[in-house]
Amino acid sequence: MEDSEDAEKFVVNKILGTEWFAVPPPSKPLTTWRRAVARERKKRYIFKNTESRRFTRLMQECARKLGAEPALEFFGKLGRDTGTKEFNALIRICLRKAKACSDIDSAVEHIYRAYHLFEMMRDRGFQIVEDNYGPFLLYLVDVGMSEEFEMFSVFLKDANPQSNSRIAYYEMLLWIGAQDEEKIQQLCHSVEDFNKEGEYDMAESYMLAFAESDRKLDFINLLESLDPTKVICSKYLSTIFQFLGRFELKNYAEKLLKQMRSKESNIGDFSSILCEYAANIPHIEVEDVIVSFNRWHEQFEVAPSISASEKIISICCKSSKIALALDVVECLCKSNPDAPVELFHPIIHACEQDSEFHMVHRIYDLMRRHKLKLKYEMFRSMINLCVKMKDFEGAYNILADAEESRDISTVSLYNAIMLGYFREKNHNGAQMVMAQMQIAEVKPDSETFSYLIFNCESEEKISEYLDQIRQDGIYMSKHIYMSLVSAYARHGNFDMAKQVLQNKKIPPKYLNEIKSALVGALASNGKALDGLIMYDEIRQSGCHLEPKAAVTLIENTQTKGELDRLYQLLEELSDSTFWFDGCSRVLLYCVQHNHPNAAIDLLKQLKEKDEMITYMVIDQVFCQIWDMDPVNLDIGMEILHSIKELGLNVSRTSLDFLLSACVKAKDSNRAQLIWSAYESAGLPHNVLTSLRMYQALLLSQKKKAAKKLLRKIPKADVHVRYVIDSCQMAYCSPDHRPCSVSRFSSKKEAASKAGSTCEPANSGTLSTLFKNT
Repeated sequence: MEDSEDAEKFVVNKILGTEWFAVPPPSKPLTTWRRAVARERKKRYIFKNTESRRFTRLMQECARKLGAEPALEFFGKLGRDTGTKEFNALIRICLRKAKACSDIDSAVEHIYRAYHLFEMMRDRGFQIVEDNYGPFLLYLVDVGMSEEFEMFSVFLKDANPQSNSRIAYYEMLLWIGAQDEEKIQQLCHSVEDFNKEGEYDMAESYMLAFAESDRKLDFINLLESLDPTKVICSKYLSTIFQFLGRFELKNYAEKLLKQMRSKESNIGDFSSILCEYAANIPHIEVEDVIVSFNRWHEQFEVAPSISASEKIISICCKSSKIALALDVVECLCKSNPDAPVELFHPIIHACEQDSEFHMVHRIYDLMRRHKLKLKYEMFRSMINLCVKMKDFEGAYNILADAEESRDISTVSLYNAIMLGYFREKNHNGAQMVMAQMQIAEVKPDSETFSYLIFNCESEEKISEYLDQIRQDGIYMSKHIYMSLVSAYARHGNFDMAKQVLQNKKIPPKYLNEIKSALVGALASNGKALDGLIMYDEIRQSGCHLEPKAAVTLIENTQTKGELDRLYQLLEELSDSTFWFDGCSRVLLYCVQHNHPNAAIDLLKQLKEKDEMITYMVIDQVFCQIWDMDPVNLDIGMEILHSIKELGLNVSRTSLDFLLSACVKAKDSNRAQLIWSAYESAGLPHNVLTSLRMYQALLLSQKKKAAKKLLRKIPKADVHVRYVIDSCQMAYCSPDHRPCSVSRFSSKKEAASKAGSTCEPANSGTLSTLFKNT
């Protein structure tokens, strides 16, 4: 009996232990093993990093809600150890709250909480370094809290004696900010022998504090007192040379550089030091930075290092001097055969940012002449620049070079060219790329089909591409799903667009992005209401709408009563670029639907975040007011008043639009107020402004005032005379005779010089004449 039971148990275990869907053994076991190890390492690394970041964010959120100490206690009870990263996060929260306080008394509470956190760090055996305490000491220096600073400095010196010299730096900044000369001198005298072990570090910290505070003479006095052999070995040597450049202390710099050369310092470090000096000379043009940089190298007979040249290239690119940056690269390539191709990365980025796409030819020519080995990313960047300037021939030439290298996958390069054709609405060109891929035996990938589907001209084509994807076994990426949603919506088949989401093969992590794409597609194709309904579903599921979709939904939601919903969408935008775009669109909605208070509130928010962008948005607002029919001058005047209250300056563009709106509304009284606003803003009345005001006065039948203004308008320009005649014919009595200044020739001359813009107005306004001014 027992034997039979054992036999049965053996059979069951054998069945359960059998792999029912066994995977065939790999053809290359070693390669498979290496891939498995790499995947496991990557998995552990990603988990470790993302888990740590998530925990830090969670602790920050709890600290905001509960306070720093309760948050620590809470996580301690969960059995979670708190490390330096978490302590730093909590200290930063205390610092942020202290800075947000309107008075010192309120800030003290958060300062002492931070002090308690530092104590906990010490008690738990963590070393407190400058990254921990530096920002807090700087805050105490800025607000002049000397007693609290003293308390912190005593504690920090005790907790970490090695920090004494760095705390001395902040202490000197404190007394410099308090303008306490006696205390400053006392600190300097406390270091009797600047070159003694330990005291040198203190003296160096004082010297850096003097430099940071622009106390040039004190900086020089300390520098002269220090042993040059110790200065050139300082870990703050780069910072010292930055200040030497800022104060233009060439002799002192030269003295230290000679000392460095006599000690045979590392050439790379030496070249970087020269760069620090040249780059920090005040009020210097980029060209002069390069001249200074080269002169120093010639004087000391050293070649520029790669790292120093990278800094110079970065300076050139930030100043939009791309040609200069290429000159630097070319010189380096001639002198150093090991110059890396990565030197071109900031240059390419600058070309894209400044729309200097034509520089791609010089960049690529330089790469070829110096036989630099390009990687896939560099080839793609070159092709992208060619495509953006519509140089498809140049793009194909670069592609041909990439194909010759044979060790680069070219499918993505073909995709870049195809995308360029689609952007130009050149579908034949895109299909030609597909044909060339077939000739070159390059198989299309997910990216290829995402572009093809997105730009399909019929639903039949969509089906064809889907069949081809299945036949070729191509992975259905999230971009393909998003392209399907957009393509179906563009063709008006919204049911099919929604059905895409029902595909069970969509990985859950991509589902929210695809839903967001559907929201954007619905909104941009006349189904904004459906998009809002889907947005509500996304929110209810605890997810967030993607920024691009949120902006699209804001842009296309124009029905009344949706302001609260638009505010919700605006809250979805955490990225500053998308937020500014979304905020400007919500503001225009407020103007369109007469919500002055909401519009003014949004202007305040804009000003707090970026004043320059605020001016651009204000111009858009007044443009919309002028474009409205009927014109809503009430909201225009309210916004104008609020702009002044916010301390912003009104631009000429804004006032021009508002004055044109007054003309359109035939409101000469408000036109007079706008006329005065030019003077208040310090903007002189030009010819166009005067013509608009003249038109407004004629519309209101204020002929005496119009006649008075007419005398002040310069009439030398034939176009001005023609506008005046057109106004008088449109708004004065039928028996009006044109002004005597070339009555017969004005129309003919104006027409010959300006073409169709000088045709007389057909209706009772000349808004068309001023539309482009």
